[in-house]
Amino acid sequence: MTHVTDTGGPVPADRGRKRLPLVVLAIIAIIAVLLTGGALAYAKQFDGKALPGTTVLGQDVSGKTPEEIAQLVAQRGEDVTVTVTADGAEHQATLAELGVTVDAAATGQAAVARDDSFPDVIAATWSGEHPVEPVVSVDETAVAAFANSLVPADRAEPVDAQVVFDEDAQTWNAVPGENGQGVDPQAMVETVTQKAASLESFSVEQPIEEIAPAITTEEAEGVVGTISGVLEQPMSIAGPEDKTYEVSAERRNSWLSVAPDEAGQTLVLSVDEAAVREWVAARADKDSIKPKDGIEQVDEAGEVVKVVSEKRDGLEFTNVDAVADELIASLKGSSPLEAAFETKTVEAKVEKVKAPTEEETEEGTDDAADPAAPAPTGEKWIDVNLSAKTVTAYVGNTPVWGPRKMVDGKPGYETVTGSFEIYLRYDRQDMTNANYYPEGHPKYYYTPDVPWVQYFHNGYGFHGAPWRSSFGYSGSHGCINMPVSEAKWLYDWASMGTRVEVHY
Repeated sequence: MTHVTDTGGPVPADRGRKRLPLVVLAIIAIIAVLLTGGALAYAKQFDGKALPGTTVLGQDVSGKTPEEIAQLVAQRGEDVTVTVTADGAEHQATLAELGVTVDAAATGQAAVARDDSFPDVIAATWSGEHPVEPVVSVDETAVAAFANSLVPADRAEPVDAQVVFDEDAQTWNAVPGENGQGVDPQAMVETVTQKAASLESFSVEQPIEEIAPAITTEEAEGVVGTISGVLEQPMSIAGPEDKTYEVSAERRNSWLSVAPDEAGQTLVLSVDEAAVREWVAARADKDSIKPKDGIEQVDEAGEVVKVVSEKRDGLEFTNVDAVADELIASLKGSSPLEAAFETKTVEAKVEKVKAPTEEETEEGTDDAADPAAPAPTGEKWIDVNLSAKTVTAYVGNTPVWGPRKMVDGKPGYETVTGSFEIYLRYDRQDMTNANYYPEGHPKYYYTPDVPWVQYFHNGYGFHGAPWRSSFGYSGSHGCINMPVSEAKWLYDWASMGTRVEVHY
């Protein structure tokens, strides 16, 4: 069968059926566009506000701003009362007093927050109720503190066990803990955590009962046992040349301490690490050897005419920090002590200095340095030649001042010889031997205001001697007497620790 059009042409029967789905799809698309546009326009009205169906604490907040919602939440939080029953007495508390924080502002922002993408706006607009939970946090420590505050003042609190050190007996002892009246706040913490978010008043039971201390006698005794183990094991540090540094039990006791941790829940054994490191460093410093350069006087041909001072190689400890680390670990009971100092030799050199000529010894030298010559380098040291009765200042192997005539110790008061360092200085000092001879004795002397004094060994030193008019002979009580101006030059040039070589 065929259809005839008004133009007279035939039309296939299935063409109308094929057009029908296309028409339906077009109609659906038009409806979707209209609905979407309407939904978007509708959602636009709630820009920055809660969408329809949004609820907080069961209350419809659609169309409200974050600030309005926050005010609602804050008020609900302030209205909450928690009734705590303890030992038959009721106590009222606010959420804030229990350490509960209600973040009303964050809750308001959460109520208006949404994804602005097309599907989510449509879903948020038409999906119905959208509950938002208040943002609430609970400080468990504060809840526990409130629970503990409920114990009546006339009830004995638990007493924590302690570990104490007996100075006289040099022993560590455990002081037993004692049970007392208190609370186990865990149940209250759990109840507050569970119910606070509803922002509704609620009740909770908090029993007061006999409880053990946080730090028990058994724990204290265990710490004492740990310390005993640390003290009983032998501790020593191997040193150079088969030397051994023993770490005595008394020394270890001085480095240990026991105290509760910050939470007061357990005992902590501590080691004074700074004191340990100081002790280890002191052992190394004491036995370290500073290299000492030798000094030889040579003639014009370079031949040695006098050995002023033999050289001495130094000894340096190279692993002081590592040894201290091992000792600290051993004191903490984590490992046995098997430490050993490592050392290395620091070689000294020999300075060769030109021996002064007889003319220089008699008349001294011109101290003015050649401005074109490089500055001398090396160790500052002072040469005291008792044979020539002179003092010369050197930097390395270069004389920078002298030789200058002086007066050394007379017979019976001879000046000491050897290698020394300046250890004490005064710009003025009263000198006397009153400790040995009373006033009026033929050997007694008292000289006030002796200038520019520098001691290098016991009572031996350099100083000015304004009472002398000539120099170059033996006549003092052992000190090196110098003209005042020259004693001042030496005082200004030298310093504490400057090396002094005294020889014939």
